[in-house]
Formats: sequence, C-alpha cells, structure tokens
Amino acid sequence: MTEPAHPMSGGDDGLTGRTRDEAIERLYDVALDPSRYETLLDLWESALKPLREGVDLSAPRLLDDHTISSHFDRAGAFLDRLDQSSTQDQLNAAIAPFDKVAAFLLDQKGKVAAVNGAAEQVLGLVLGDDIAKMRVNPEDVESIRVAARLLVTDENENTAVLRLRSREKGHFVVVRLQEVQVGDRGAYVLAASSEVSCPDGFEDILKRAFDLTGAEASVVQNLVECCSVKEIAEQRGRSVDTVRAQIKSILSKTETKSQIELVRLALSVMDMSNLTIKADPGPRIVSRGYATLEERPFQTLITPDGRRLDYLVLGDPAGKPVLFLPLDYGLVRWPASAEAEAKTRGIRVIVPVRAGFGQSDMVPSSVDYDETATRDTLQILAAEGVRRCPIISLGSDSHYAFSLAGHDEVELTAIIACAGVLPMTNRAQYERMEKWHRFILAGARYTPHLLPFMVKAGFYLARKIGKRGFIHAVYGNNPADIETFENPEVFEAMVTGSETALTDTHSSHEAFSRMVMGEQQTDWSFRVQAQKGRLPVIFMNGAQDPQVPLATLDEFRADYDWIDFRLYDDAGQLVFFRHWRDVLDEVEKHLG
Repeated sequence: MTEPAHPMSGGDDGLTGRTRDEAIERLYDVALDPSRYETLLDLWESALKPLREGVDLSAPRLLDDHTISSHFDRAGAFLDRLDQSSTQDQLNAAIAPFDKVAAFLLDQKGKVAAVNGAAEQVLGLVLGDDIAKMRVNPEDVESIRVAARLLVTDENENTAVLRLRSREKGHFVVVRLQEVQVGDRGAYVLAASSEVSCPDGFEDILKRAFDLTGAEASVVQNLVECCSVKEIAEQRGRSVDTVRAQIKSILSKTETKSQIELVRLALSVMDMSNLTIKADPGPRIVSRGYATLEERPFQTLITPDGRRLDYLVLGDPAGKPVLFLPLDYGLVRWPASAEAEAKTRGIRVIVPVRAGFGQSDMVPSSVDYDETATRDTLQILAAEGVRRCPIISLGSDSHYAFSLAGHDEVELTAIIACAGVLPMTNRAQYERMEKWHRFILAGARYTPHLLPFMVKAGFYLARKIGKRGFIHAVYGNNPADIETFENPEVFEAMVTGSETALTDTHSSHEAFSRMVMGEQQTDWSFRVQAQKGRLPVIFMNGAQDPQVPLATLDEFRADYDWIDFRLYDDAGQLVFFRHWRDVLDEVEKHLG
C-alpha cells in the first residue's frame, strides 16, 4: 500500500520512513473503518508534534509532500465509497445506537431486517426470522404485528409500547415500537425491548430528572427490568408494603398514574441516555425534538447568487432580536427550558444555518466561505427586519461575530462569546489543547492540505458510533462538558440541533473544514482590536475548555485586556448549555 520514500521522508521537516509507513497504513485503516480514527489521531499527533517545534506560525505549512497528499486523496475516495453503504449496512445503522437494549428492525412483512446481539441472545431472533420466532406468547406476537402495521399506515401514530409475557421465563417484557425511515429504503418498525440491564448512569439521570431518591431511582430501574414488587422487595431486603409506598411516591413525582405509564416514561428517558432518537433520512424542513423541544420550522431565503439559505427563529417570534451563532457542530437548538425562557423574556433568537449545513446550499470552492457566511447572515437579519442587536456566539464562532461587527449593515450592541476564542498567536496554544481539538485545529494551521480527510473521517466516525459516543470521545477528559451533555434537555438540544451537521444521509464535513480553515489560516486580530472602546465584548469561558485551557485564556486576557472575561469553574466548552440563564441576563442588557 505504501510507496517508495519521498525525499522529505527523512530529515527534520518530514516524517521518518517507519513513522511515515505506519501513518499511511493507519490512514487506510480509517478509510475502511472510521472507528479506528483515534489510532490515526494518536500516531499523527506523536509524529507531528516535534515537527511543529520552531516552525514560524505565520508560515507553518508542514508535510508539503505530493506523495502523502496523494495517499490522503485516495483514502478520502475510499471514505466516499464506504459512505455508499449497502442496504444491510443502512438497516444495521438504524439499531446501532442501542448498545445496551435488545433491538431489532421489522420490515412490512413482519420479517427481522436487522437485529443486535442482545436481541439474538434474549429474544431468540436472528436475521430473516419471522416475528413469530420471538420468545413471547403467540397472542403477544399478534399484538406486535397489529401495532407495527398501525405505525406504518397511520401518520398520527409514532410509537407504541407493549407489555408482553416471556415464553420461557414467564415474566413481563416491555417492547417499544416506533416507525423509522431508513435512507431511501422506506418505512420499517424499530423495536427495543426491556430485556437488558439499564445503561450506566441511568439512576443518576432519573434522580436529576424527577427529583427521586437513590432508592426510588433503583426501584424504577427494577420495574423497567420487569421485576415484580415482590422481587424488588426481596432484592432490596424491604417489605412489599415499603416498596409499594416507594412506587406511590415515584408515581406522584413523575406525574404518572400507573406502573405501565411509569415504565413507558422511564423507557423514554433510557432512550435519551442511549441516543435512541428517531432515525431521519436527512435534513428536514422543520427542527423537531423527540422529548421536550417544540417543533420549529426552518425559514428559507434565496441568496443573490441563487442559493437556498435557511435559518431558525427560537423564543418569541415577535420579540427583541438577538443573533445566535451555533458553532461548526451546527448546534441550532437550545435546551427546551432556555427556549421557553427566551420566549418569556420577549427575546427573538435568530439562528443562521450556514452554507453546507442542513438544506442551505453549499458555495463553490472558488468562493470565500467566511465572507459568504457573513453576507448570508446579514441577509437573514435584513429579512427579519433587524438593524440593531447583540450576538451570542459559541466557541470559534467568535471569529464570525467580529467579522459581522466590521459591517455597517447592522449595528451590534454587544458580542457575548460563550467559550469564546481569539486569534492563536503561538504554538503553545495548540499544544495545550486536548488531543481531539488539537488534531483538527493544529491540522488546519500546520497541514491544511490534509485537513479535509481528517474532518470527513471524523464526521463518518460520529455517524458510525453515534453522537453520544462521539461527544464522549471528544470531551472525555473534560468532566464538566460530559456532565452538561448528559443533562436530558441539553442532550436533546445538541442531538436535535446538530442534525444540520450530520444525519444518516447528510454530512457537513466540507463546510466544517472551510470554517476551521478560515479561522486558523487568516489573521483576524485586527477585527478584534477594531472593537476596542466601540463595542461591549463579554467572554464567558469554562475552566475545563479543551480548546482554550486556562493558560491560553490568561494570554487572551493579556492581549485583550479591554474584553470582559468571565470564568466558570464548573464548565467547559459547553458553557452556554450549562449557564444559559447568565447569558440571557447579559443579553437583556444589550437588546435594541
């Protein structure tokens, strides 16, 4: 697979022959299986770190090597072919998020179209089986057939929860059914059974969501696992009356009227913790959550060059405007409580869906992406009749906030940068980042010609392991961000919002790459300094930010001492999703 060594393969400005061969081998491993992405990341970072030492940050291009570039191009082509997955791959992807729940997919003939290991083991199903092979009573099989038929024929029915009797063990089995569209393969019914142990952290989620005690959360988990009151009492060393009293308290706290209704609610919570969201064939004309978020329609404009341009309006449609810049993950939704609070406060939140995200048309490679994104945003504000407003930006989108501040079409009253980023001025600022952020951002700075493959492979990894698994990988060393993400409302907002960036059939990796490149390859410090004494700029940063650790934040403070920096010790890069109330308080000070 490797080629003869290039003159740059040895020496101080290239990879050694052994490292080079291993990197190329890992590159093709990732192209064939994106789940191996992190092995390439680790090798690549260990190889490039010494090469970055002493490199001029103003002209840092490394590995300007035709042979390596050609390998990256070929690997990218492999990725593209991999993305043209077979029918079975698409069907398997529909049940992939159910890593701890027995799950299977039924076609319209009642045949098992996809099945995971847990369903094979506990339900006795294998690929191609008729549903009659499921280890439940025959009359319950017919209940599944009837419910499945109703789901695919009645557009008003989205889910069904059935309580069945296990044919072998004799206990109850709860099965949740929902219709899914698998690519262009049509309608299937996705079934998830309670015949498994609950996911890690499930009790903690129940306690936070419903203010349950530890004992009550444990009882709910036992009920979900189909234990009887008597079995729960025996397991916990309590009397049956004590357990019944606990169940009565749980029903009151969860506002449910029966154990079946309680189990149904708990299964929905389990779905959230396992990323069991409704499969979607691609970007939609509405943004629809699956638990507490209200449905929001995408607004559509046509740009002067004939492109489709979408945006969302959250909060109060008639309220005072604020522009929200949603990061390159496309996080266009807020937690349901935050959107409701914005509405209560009379705040209209305008959220652009940039070119290449969602259904907003991409711009040609010959066109400046950043300038287009800025012009598109100004067009959206004009369509909404906005002449004056503050901006909330997430992460690196502070780059776009300062770009907008340099235009006269709209008067900005403040920039409120959550997890804000400023121009990087030295190599140490890259080396301090957590490895996932460093891999992409240092790649954009030092090896920009290789960045498209790195980003594309990262997006395909997220698709393969699920957004929950991907977030845990990227933020694994930042407990505050993981804790924030696992809040059910935040989870729903991030998963739903990021559908503009990634679904089963849509990936915004090209737009992501061009956004990162613009931020890292241009010097935009003059745009920041131009706002000194002119515009209030507030940075709300978390102490556990993987991209802007405390040492880098201190350098930002020194370089821009006129910016109002505010630090949250209990937050990371997802600081907005943890402290949105503080953000709204600040917004209200600057509304037009």
